[in-house]
Amino acid sequence: MELWYTDQHTKNVRFSMKVEEQLGTTESEFQRIDILQTTEFGKVLVLDGELMITQKDEFIYHEMITHVPMAVHPNVKNVLVIGAGDGGTIRELCKYDCIENIEMVEIDQKVTEMCMKYFEETACKLKDPRVHMHFEEGLRYVRGKFDEYDLIIVDCADPYGPAEGLFTREFYGTCFKALHEDGILINQHESPYYSEHSRSVQKAHRHITTVFPYSTVYQCHIPSYPSGHWLFGFASKKYDPIQDMDADKWNGLGIKTRYYNTDLHKGSFYLPTYVKELLNQN
Repeated sequence: MELWYTDQHTKNVRFSMKVEEQLGTTESEFQRIDILQTTEFGKVLVLDGELMITQKDEFIYHEMITHVPMAVHPNVKNVLVIGAGDGGTIRELCKYDCIENIEMVEIDQKVTEMCMKYFEETACKLKDPRVHMHFEEGLRYVRGKFDEYDLIIVDCADPYGPAEGLFTREFYGTCFKALHEDGILINQHESPYYSEHSRSVQKAHRHITTVFPYSTVYQCHIPSYPSGHWLFGFASKKYDPIQDMDADKWNGLGIKTRYYNTDLHKGSFYLPTYVKELLNQN
């Protein structure tokens, strides 16, 4: 008998992968958490039945959410990461010696505990001395912050359930206040392809543009995510993500990546026409 896991991309589209075994499962006060071993994608993190990351392609997501702002901002020292319970974004940030402090705010401690046990590829830097973990609601945590961070990364689940408050105008305004005068905000922005997701893209982008003077979107290809076409939001008080990107400086750091590079950095901001039209619709 074969066992298959199916991720519901939309009401009419499903994505399935063959499962070899269930490595672990638990229930938190927020959701069910499963770690599966699959044949093609390796280990897979699933929350309430929805795929979060896979061992095979998580590096794409985590590199693009991290290295794009790090190649633009000249002096990141203090970082706030909201979500990121699997640890992949923290792993990428820890590659930078310039970073002095990383605050990770994850609502569900059991997600992090499960990943530290079963997903060591992403959770390997959570015990770095620069990392300080807080298990609480992200919006509540950032409300009390003012002029504290060089970079805020919102690495959360889809805008439903526990993560819903992280896609509101109030939240983006709170992040604006928490950033230094040259701070950058990055957030995962969903897929523009399916209509069920594209509405979330529009809404989030509209909220961010009302708050930040510089606001745009960039893209990457993640095979296991809905449609494979994924967006991130880039917002800043000062920096243009293309004009202010210092390729020579970033390349001189010698940071090893599998997806991100400074040529791709520029290209990721050149969007397909249908995405431009989506973002410009009222």
